[in-house]
Amino acid sequence: MSGTTTGPIPAPEPTPTPVPVPVPTLKSLTGELTALRPRMEEVSLAIHARPELKFAEFHALEVLTGWLAEAGFAVETGVGGVDTAFVAVHEGSRPGPYIAVLAEYDALPGVGHGCGHNLIAAGGAAAAIAAVRALPDHAGTIAVIGTPGEEMGGAGKVLLADAGVFDGVDAAVMFHPADRSATTQHALAAAHLRADFIGVSAHASKTPWEGRSALAAAQLFLNALDSMRQFMPPTARLHGIVSDGGQAPNVVPARAAVDFYVRDTTSAATEALVERVRAAARGAALATGTEAAVTETGALYAERRNNEVIAARFGATVRALGVGIAPGAPHEPAGSSDIGNLSQLLPVIHPYVQTAEFGTPSHSDAMRDAAATDFAHDRTQVAATGLARVVTDLVSDPEFLAAARAEFDAAQAGEAEEAEDDEEILEVIAAYGHPGGARTIRPCRS
Repeated sequence: MSGTTTGPIPAPEPTPTPVPVPVPTLKSLTGELTALRPRMEEVSLAIHARPELKFAEFHALEVLTGWLAEAGFAVETGVGGVDTAFVAVHEGSRPGPYIAVLAEYDALPGVGHGCGHNLIAAGGAAAAIAAVRALPDHAGTIAVIGTPGEEMGGAGKVLLADAGVFDGVDAAVMFHPADRSATTQHALAAAHLRADFIGVSAHASKTPWEGRSALAAAQLFLNALDSMRQFMPPTARLHGIVSDGGQAPNVVPARAAVDFYVRDTTSAATEALVERVRAAARGAALATGTEAAVTETGALYAERRNNEVIAARFGATVRALGVGIAPGAPHEPAGSSDIGNLSQLLPVIHPYVQTAEFGTPSHSDAMRDAAATDFAHDRTQVAATGLARVVTDLVSDPEFLAAARAEFDAAQAGEAEEAEDDEEILEVIAAYGHPGGARTIRPCRS
């Protein structure tokens, strides 16, 4: 006989039913944002009235961190070695994900807040405060990360990421003002460059032949860029200014400089175009008897990878509040932002919400004026509600966060395979030459 036990088999212990995590209703989030609206508008207008350029946003820093500290967030300034950056954290009652709302608050020279960063900052702070008010017992961490220096190639987010400020962040969200609404919108990679030309000074009337004009080199360089445009992909952009053209009309300029940006749909395509631009600078210098040096004035902004899982939830909330929004067209003209670099590291969204009349150009006086209107703040309240929705869902719903992460991982894996393919092709070209003879890389994917 074996030692088998007879008798009834005991029933297995029942699996405990997970206790559902309460999620705020849209009505409760809307109510919180309505209560926060006066302070949100006050903060926005205070930033708008005192525009500050990249990395000099001390007034905006004070206004934003003061409000967040009052709302119960633990604030640290000067994070990542950037004086005007900050992290404001609200810790939950138990472990969970780390979700960040991003704030931008720098302005443009000569235009002020023509990109509406006052709305981004005030709306982002309001969204985070509303989220913790509506979900005081939340898991994990809800934070506002102040990311200065987005304009003019400041690359504030890149600096903070390199310093480890985003380590441990599971997802980051923000919105951007615009003349139309879009849940997702592609953005171009961008290189921020300066071409310096060195010549020889001389009297411009008595002995000009003894001089070598750096300004003539800069002019020829700009003409060379114009000549290149016909032979670039239609997705590419070259644009800039003469930032130094000499000091006096009667002196042959010994120094001149051109500040400019090179953009295309991918970082690889942008870097390839930069090499052509460097060659144009050398050619202009050779033709004018001067010397040229092309240097970076800021980090390369990467193309944007939108997280469609999170963006769809944001869009559904905004539509429920009466604002039409859908994904942007994939080939619309676009700008660039350092959010692109961050989107290569973790799931992010950067939707656009209409805050100005359709057709209002960005980076303009008209957009600056629109960013202070009641309409803009009405729409910022809607955008903040959408951000609060996704923040509370991300800390409360593990499946939602897992879906966002799965999309990010899949996109990252696909791009890694494409990069390997490109590397193999470049190795063959380096070894045997390009079949066409002239090109050194294959046409970029749009």
